[in-house]
Amino acid sequence: MSNKVANALKSTGVILGDKVALYCINSPWFVVAYYGILKVGATVVPINLLLNVNEIEYILSNSESKTLIYFDAFEQNVISMKDRLPHLKNLVVIGQTTDLGARPITDIIADENSAFAIAEVDQEEHVASIIYTSGTTGKPKGAMLTHRNLLHNVNSILQSIDLRDNDIFLTVLPMFHSFGSTVGMNTPIAGGATIIAVPQFMPDEVAKVIHETQATIFMGVPSMYTIFANIPGNRKPDFSSLRICFSGGAALPAEVMKRFETKYNVPICEGDGPTECSPVTSINPIYGERKPGSIGKAIPEVQMKIVDQDGNEMSTDEIGEIVVRGENVMKGYFKMPKETAESFFEEWYRTGDMGYVDDEDYFYIIDRNKDMIIVNGMNVYPRMIEEVIYQHVAVLEVAVVPEPDDLHGEVPRAVIALKPQESASKNNILDLCRRNLGRHQIPRIVEFVDQLPKSPTGKILKRELIRKGEIERGIDIRIN
Repeated sequence: MSNKVANALKSTGVILGDKVALYCINSPWFVVAYYGILKVGATVVPINLLLNVNEIEYILSNSESKTLIYFDAFEQNVISMKDRLPHLKNLVVIGQTTDLGARPITDIIADENSAFAIAEVDQEEHVASIIYTSGTTGKPKGAMLTHRNLLHNVNSILQSIDLRDNDIFLTVLPMFHSFGSTVGMNTPIAGGATIIAVPQFMPDEVAKVIHETQATIFMGVPSMYTIFANIPGNRKPDFSSLRICFSGGAALPAEVMKRFETKYNVPICEGDGPTECSPVTSINPIYGERKPGSIGKAIPEVQMKIVDQDGNEMSTDEIGEIVVRGENVMKGYFKMPKETAESFFEEWYRTGDMGYVDDEDYFYIIDRNKDMIIVNGMNVYPRMIEEVIYQHVAVLEVAVVPEPDDLHGEVPRAVIALKPQESASKNNILDLCRRNLGRHQIPRIVEFVDQLPKSPTGKILKRELIRKGEIERGIDIRIN
């Protein structure tokens, strides 16, 4: 099928190096279209499904995409921006078009040959995919991942996770995200496993699919494991077919890992890596020691170290920035040479994660550099506070963000969502923190909410909590 898509794209004028945007839910069509685009020698530009129209329009314009393959449910969004994208020449719809006159993908592949001579590309230089990272302080940046980047990362992952050809890999993380596409699609396909693509995370539906398909591997983000870990015993789903789970995309609280593994008797291996690294850089060993709270060891063919602000390597257990070197590291940001240069210490990519490495080469993320809170000139890492608050039995999720303070500069503000039918008071939380944290680390503000804002991949959006505080203080400083 992907050969037919490649032939169809070629017949519509797509040539080597063209950008083809893919605006599609997790489905067999995403996989077929993705590989068809690569086979014709074009570059895949995956579109984040939860972006607003203005953000999508920016990505289509900035990437210079000439062709858009989109799922029919998104046609109204395409209609609203098409006239402002003169370079967008070809529209292909997955499903039925109504007003645009886009060509249904089933029609354009109907008469195409199932054989295709895959375009020859320079794997080291040719960009396979441009994945736009969230623009927390400005416009999104397009990370250029070459064929070499992706192939090396897949090979390194395969050496790390013991994938078997009879494995059934449930992929619910969005394939438009680097974690979903590399770990949930490219890796199982390369390893000969079966993929079950689920369009979105609905806990009951995902649990049902795991049971019905007898899935053996589940890949999720911490918020998903939090939900499953807190399902009441009388509604506990059957996960007996799972042999292993993987977590990434954000730090997995040690307490959540403990609850999940105790409830389901399925191990979670935590790993990490940014989009710019294709994305996986580290993982806890499948058969070695798994250290809760650690993102594991660097995977094969990837090097990691801790450096100070000048790029000098630091000693064991000293906190600094995690940097990465390897064939998985991006070519750069599309049309952003300045931002690319600022993201490297020579050939080492700067992740922006503050952490340390122990004497057994396990890496730990303390927090994002940009998330650090400065209290009276002292560094306070929100994750350390969050790990303590997660120990309270009533806490479902927590995020700690900075709050401006006239006396101290900044103070920690804890925003907490409680489990259904559970209760906790501000004093309960503060008592727990006083027993486990230094005075400067104790939250000065404790706020309870129904739920925390999240990204499409389930990450808690701390920037939205910070913006909420700015709006409440009448000083919203968001960048438009």
